[in-house]
Amino acid sequence: MLVDGIDASTQLFGHLWQTVLPDYLQNTILLGVFVVLLSLIFGVVSAALISQTNLLFKQQLRWLLLLPLAMPAYLVAYLYTDLFDYAGPVQRNLRLWFDWQSPTEYWFFDLRTLSGAAVMLALVLYPYIYMLTRGAFEQQDQSLMRAARLLGLNAKQTFFNVALPLARPAIAVSASLVLMETLADFATVQYFSVNTLTTAIFDTWLGYGDMAAANALASVLMLLVLCVIVVEQRGRAGLRHQSSRPNMHKELIQLSFLQQIAASVFCWLLVILGFLLPFALLISMAVEYSNAEQLANLLETGINSIKVSVIAATVAVFIALILGFYQRLHGNKFSHLPQQISGFGYAIPGTVLAMAMLATFAPLDHWLNDIAEFFAWQQPGLIMSGTIFAMIFAFVVRFSAIANGTIASGIKQIPQSLDYAPATLGMGLIKTVTRVHLPILKPTILIAWLLVFVESMKELSAVLLLRPFNFETLSSQIYQLISDEMLEQGALGAILIVLFGLLPIILLNRKREH
Repeated sequence: MLVDGIDASTQLFGHLWQTVLPDYLQNTILLGVFVVLLSLIFGVVSAALISQTNLLFKQQLRWLLLLPLAMPAYLVAYLYTDLFDYAGPVQRNLRLWFDWQSPTEYWFFDLRTLSGAAVMLALVLYPYIYMLTRGAFEQQDQSLMRAARLLGLNAKQTFFNVALPLARPAIAVSASLVLMETLADFATVQYFSVNTLTTAIFDTWLGYGDMAAANALASVLMLLVLCVIVVEQRGRAGLRHQSSRPNMHKELIQLSFLQQIAASVFCWLLVILGFLLPFALLISMAVEYSNAEQLANLLETGINSIKVSVIAATVAVFIALILGFYQRLHGNKFSHLPQQISGFGYAIPGTVLAMAMLATFAPLDHWLNDIAEFFAWQQPGLIMSGTIFAMIFAFVVRFSAIANGTIASGIKQIPQSLDYAPATLGMGLIKTVTRVHLPILKPTILIAWLLVFVESMKELSAVLLLRPFNFETLSSQIYQLISDEMLEQGALGAILIVLFGLLPIILLNRKREH
């Protein structure tokens, strides 16, 4: 793909560079900055309130704040646009109550802007920052906090001068995740008519039919992602995570009653705006507009989504297990490299990955057909670029990092003695893995599988570019309905995606609490 991008010297790419491409690049950077800033405010503040204070409803909010992760951003964008648009129920009721006759008589915010897109993305991405930052706060060495108190600092001063700086590595990692997800987003910015590099790739290829120029734009986007990775790694250089210690004797910051109310309202607003209100709107749409025809369409597209997601999750977890055990059982200094290399795909936006798949598989398909023609065999057709193989391959490449990280974390928790004890009983390596390690890893394998499965169900950009003709998934079908302002017809499918997204959140929360 990079080679095609470098070779792209078409007039279209030159025209884009001289006209709209600088604006696309500026919008992409501004959107990333706004989303990260908002997500940091939402995520760090909520994590601090949950882990450091005597917040009201703390136990309930502790896991409720994770729920927006199950909600795709483009769904939230459509639902809030439908709610607050000029023809939506909010403005209709305002005009009715105050007897306004036209939009010139009052001011109302416009959601379909770059800042509106940033708010929508931040509402569903902040849980990345909340989850990792809360974990960092709760696992900090409490002897450092007690030492700060002995030096005369109160609880609030200790938090800002000790706890918050110690959480910087987790904050940096989670912020980079949010930024990469923002750069990879297509449906939200496209629906809000915010021109970014992702939308430019789609327009250049599907609109103008110039794949070389689209590859060049994808290369620019990939360079931005690489810059994010480099900056994040350098920002964490020299920083160390603190050792994990139980927080049973942790001294919480005591909020007054009014402060508790204000803090609880802030956290509840995040839960309501990021999940509960959009989910309630979806349920309302489903109840009002569902019919037998929609159920039939839902069954077909649902089976398609489940099929490709099950295969992708199974393959990704299988590869993660092989790489994880290879690193565990081969203790040389290079044993970690295969796992690290296989995890690079998560940093690649779905659009860029799809372009790379097409640039790779299409020539291979033509080469195979040429060989078949040369030997007078039946031509196989586009078996890689024209089937679900390309989609599954893209899912595995993009989400292997999730499976790798989860499996690697589970393997590290297995005592080293279990690697050698079975050998004293005459048990070989394969039997040790299948009879000892894998049974211990069953919960971890399930969580890894579910995480990849859900991400594959929600993936949209790669599906739009790689799906075969007449093959729809839930995400692509919902996107088409949103583009046609007809989400009501796909509300049931949207609810199904959200419900699947809740499964790993519930399991992860139970495991973490345990």
